[in-house]
Amino acid sequence: MNEMSKPGAEAKSGHNAPGSATLTLDGTGKSVTLPLVPGTIGPAVADIRKVYPELGIFTFDPGYGGTAATESKITYIDGDAGILLHRGYPIEQLAEKCSFLEVAYLLLNGELPNKAQMAEFDTGVTRHTMIHEQLRRFYDGFRRDAHPMAVMTGVVGAMSAFYHDSLDINDPEHRRISAFRLIAKVPTIAAWAYKYSIGQPFMYPRNDLSYAENFLYMMNAVPAEPYNVSPVLARAMDRILILHADHEQNASTSTVRLAGSTGANPFACIAAGIASLWGPAHGGANEAVLKMLAEIGHPKNIPDFIAKVKDKNSNVRLMGFGHRVYKNFDPRAKILQETCHEVLTELGIKDEPLLDLAMELEKIATHDEYFVSRKLYPNVDFYSGIILKAMGIPTSMFTVLFAVARTTGWISQWKEMMEDPSQRIGRPRQVYTGAPLRDVPTAAERG
Repeated sequence: MNEMSKPGAEAKSGHNAPGSATLTLDGTGKSVTLPLVPGTIGPAVADIRKVYPELGIFTFDPGYGGTAATESKITYIDGDAGILLHRGYPIEQLAEKCSFLEVAYLLLNGELPNKAQMAEFDTGVTRHTMIHEQLRRFYDGFRRDAHPMAVMTGVVGAMSAFYHDSLDINDPEHRRISAFRLIAKVPTIAAWAYKYSIGQPFMYPRNDLSYAENFLYMMNAVPAEPYNVSPVLARAMDRILILHADHEQNASTSTVRLAGSTGANPFACIAAGIASLWGPAHGGANEAVLKMLAEIGHPKNIPDFIAKVKDKNSNVRLMGFGHRVYKNFDPRAKILQETCHEVLTELGIKDEPLLDLAMELEKIATHDEYFVSRKLYPNVDFYSGIILKAMGIPTSMFTVLFAVARTTGWISQWKEMMEDPSQRIGRPRQVYTGAPLRDVPTAAERG
């Protein structure tokens, strides 16, 4: 099979991309012309939908690393250049100039809100932060030592049984209400999962607090005494939420879209996304960073640990460095690096062994030629784990926080898909490598 004719350099920018590529099946005389679909920026994409009908073959792309499964206007990533854009805006500028709810509005609606729009959106989210009181009883059905992500998956999925007044996915108003409910209620569900695990009373949301402040309040406050949210910690939490809000077609987002393509209700789709996020290779990466640091134990053990990482015969991995998409410095990590030091200063942490170890590992790894040459820079998981650890949040809640942030991206992607007239049910194909056609032997023949 011939290689496709290569797009010209113009395709890299997405503008004036060449019109097509040709795929030829050797020995058959058959070929197919594949239209090249240009994006606003980034490489052109070959439309391969005619490959099977005209050539009788499928394409093979395990993990979909080179396949565009959908068209989206929400997020753009250039991993080689270390670029992350939401609706065209650089993540660095959004994290510096915007609140999490402003970014949520942007992801959902395509543009940043003006003052009136923001006031309306903020009110809409605030008025939906409480959850149905009967949902409170769901927590009693879980063991106290249940992982909070198990609780999240169950309770979020159960929301469809309590908010069935807005489950018509073809109704724009129902989609809008469902988006409000998910963005507003998931922090409450998450905070209650934490409170349940430690045996403390549930704290109800407060309408006078910001999104990040309210989440920290529900996580940390107790009825016996007042709780004042530190502005520095609230801002750090807000940035963590912004930086995790959406990340293009990753595993959990693709799960949400695939579930949504069947016509499933949004609560079921988000529950599916939470389940996908739970995997240690996805949302559990920052938890794995702290586990790695605990195993290293002391800065004096770092050289030996680094040697094991470099050893091809060793199974030891450097967690929190490098990224599946970013082949440069993760732009989100740069922001959290600064935030990390702000949080440590605010909390007066100077002699925390695990955090000292993390800082020393960062220094060594970022100057070691082995890691620098492979572009294994600290990623967002490395710093977020350190920040959350410093703030006293247990590692079991790290992925839950990820889910709180990513709910905004998931519901935005789901909404975009529902509004796309060309969307159809997801149905990947496969390369079958099992037994060929054969007859079923009788019981006697099987011996």
